[in-house]
Amino acid sequence: MSSAFSQAERLDALRGEIRRIEGISPAGRADFLPFGIAEIDDRLAGGGLAMRALHEVAAAGPDMASDAAATLFQAALAARFARAAGGGQVLWAVTRRDLFAPGLAQAGLTPDMVLYAECRDDAETLAVMEDGVRHGGLAAVLGEAKRADMAATRRLQLAAESDGLPALLLRRRRKAEDDPLAPPSAAVTRWRIGCAPSAPVPYDGLGRARWRVELVRQRGGPPHEWLMEAPDAEARFALFAATADRTDRPAGAWIAA
Repeated sequence: MSSAFSQAERLDALRGEIRRIEGISPAGRADFLPFGIAEIDDRLAGGGLAMRALHEVAAAGPDMASDAAATLFQAALAARFARAAGGGQVLWAVTRRDLFAPGLAQAGLTPDMVLYAECRDDAETLAVMEDGVRHGGLAAVLGEAKRADMAATRRLQLAAESDGLPALLLRRRRKAEDDPLAPPSAAVTRWRIGCAPSAPVPYDGLGRARWRVELVRQRGGPPHEWLMEAPDAEARFALFAATADRTDRPAGAWIAA
């Protein structure tokens, strides 16, 4: 065995150990939830969202439309995690009663799938999320907070790794000019969701809602950005064919998960 080959083997072993520590299994798909869209899954480490991990979502702007888009994105991810687990309920920890159940259902998260925990503040929200992850009887745990320091997100990430349950945290703004994703976090992925012009339709009215989805950070892979259609009632996303990617598809073509 050559020294060069031995060095390559050692490097591969080291990479594998790093991926194991970060909750990224080299076996791939069994530990990850794919979007079902090759253009997205191929950009994600492991081919999808890690099942045993903390994922963060934030609105691209302080407006209500962006906030709603980020909320629905998180709801659709939770619905997909629940379906991947063969059913079950998700726990959503909130500090204000502003979630609209029919809207969540249109993104695939029906009322029978959700247990709500009303919390007094961000600290209690994060504590409830951690307890929910460690409970083990849920399909996923969701929460929303304006303040979540590195220590709090690290505890959530460690709980998700050890108990095998995905956690989704919606990072809300403290002030309109704030970037909710600016503070450091232990989350495996961080997403920024903003609204984009909807698809044109050949009649009066609006087409399917369209979002600009930015993967700001992920462990084991680079950031990326997509123009996506909003999820349907089965929590299926669709990727709009951007101009640069339309060589083999007609304008307006999209792929559903």
